[in-house]
Amino acid sequence: MHSFYTITFPSQMEKTSWLLVLVFGVVLISLGGAEGRKSRIIDESSSSSSYDLEYSAISCRAHSASIKDFGGVGDGKTLNTKAFQEAVNQLSQYASDGGSQLIVPAGQWLTGSFNLTSHFTLFLQKDAVLLASQEINEWAVIDPLPSYGHGRDAAGGRYISLLFGTNLTDVIITGENGTIDGQGELWWQKFHSKKLKYTRPYLIEIMHSDNIQISNLTLLNSPSWNIHPVYSSNIIVQGITILAPVKSPNTDGINPDSCTNMRIEDNYIVSGDDCVAVKSGWDEYGIKYGMPTSQLIIRRLTCISPYSAAIALGSEMSGGIQDVRAEDITAINTESGVRIKTAVGRGGFVKDVYVKGMTLHTMKWVFWMTGNYGSHADTHWDPNALPEIKGINYRDVVAENVSMAARLEGISGDAFTGICMSNVTISMAKKAKKYPWTCTDIEGITSGVQPPPCQLLSDQGPEKSEMCNFPTESLAIDNIEMQKCSFRLNY
Repeated sequence: MHSFYTITFPSQMEKTSWLLVLVFGVVLISLGGAEGRKSRIIDESSSSSSYDLEYSAISCRAHSASIKDFGGVGDGKTLNTKAFQEAVNQLSQYASDGGSQLIVPAGQWLTGSFNLTSHFTLFLQKDAVLLASQEINEWAVIDPLPSYGHGRDAAGGRYISLLFGTNLTDVIITGENGTIDGQGELWWQKFHSKKLKYTRPYLIEIMHSDNIQISNLTLLNSPSWNIHPVYSSNIIVQGITILAPVKSPNTDGINPDSCTNMRIEDNYIVSGDDCVAVKSGWDEYGIKYGMPTSQLIIRRLTCISPYSAAIALGSEMSGGIQDVRAEDITAINTESGVRIKTAVGRGGFVKDVYVKGMTLHTMKWVFWMTGNYGSHADTHWDPNALPEIKGINYRDVVAENVSMAARLEGISGDAFTGICMSNVTISMAKKAKKYPWTCTDIEGITSGVQPPPCQLLSDQGPEKSEMCNFPTESLAIDNIEMQKCSFRLNY
């Protein structure tokens, strides 16, 4: 474990006309045999109360400060955007000196969007709530993503996310299950009334970055997507609870987008859209940008989404999606388990997808693949850009109260191939569809699947129920070990 000391900033002392000379040091042994830092004790008042905490992270920090040190007020009314941005700017000077962390204590911290920095941790203590401002001028408008060409809600730019970062390394957003509340009702109303000039903001977006951790938080009422890492690598999203009304528009949970080496695990999501949606760009823009999402692990996910999927691949998949591994997935009252969605003009590919150990309760479809989904970025999409869908593997699936086992619809002249299903048991609902399988333009094999699949999925017999093997070799992201970090805050 690592030691750190709390720091104070002259600019804040001048503003408040008092001198804070605080603090303390904790001498701890660093992990991995690295030398521990010497503690620095600036001042430690015997009358002060203290708060001790340990947490797991990809990196520990040498320096720490509270948002209160920068004039932050957690009363739910005072706007703290400048306080947060000043805090991040000041703490960024420690990037090459052990990094820094900004502590957000219990309270209601109203804020607009602010940018993060490298070698930095944003830590939300228990009962700390970041409240997203509902003042539109607190949300800058930024350019569309180059792999999308324009915004999703409107043709122009997009509102910046509440927590935003680009070209960063070693960024952690974590806490003691603190909360980030997007207060999205205003944005949902604008969406439904078609009053948006730009695309709605997300709660968290990290671009062109690596070594990212988002963990141990509750995210509420996002205006649109919740967590959006894009053009990034080496990402862990762990222990997150995401809650949004099930009819809220486009409130996807976690959206890996043109990312490599990512681990999504131990998350609970109730959403108005897909709980996890894997993407890589839209039509000709995604094809040109050419950055796939690959080496993705999704495990121990619980999802409730009556109008969408537990895991969706696409439909914006024009840069490609490859080597996705999902296991121990639970979905309740959700439209579909794993959904692959694409269309003519998307191009790209979805291949080498492995799903193992799904438990599903009350579903419309267990399996859904469609080659006719979604709109196009603009009128310049290429009708000859056909997506390649192949090597999709499912095994060890149990589902009950299901309306229809599968809806599998490829593209005429561009069949979805290499589909494999084994050891699948589906119990149909009392008012299930007469024909549990719909299959067109697909090719594949099955073993031990009930009810019996369509003829395009050739039955190999029960003795082949061990096929559709899940990869045994580990991905690099699974080899990243968390460190035990600790800090003490004096008040």
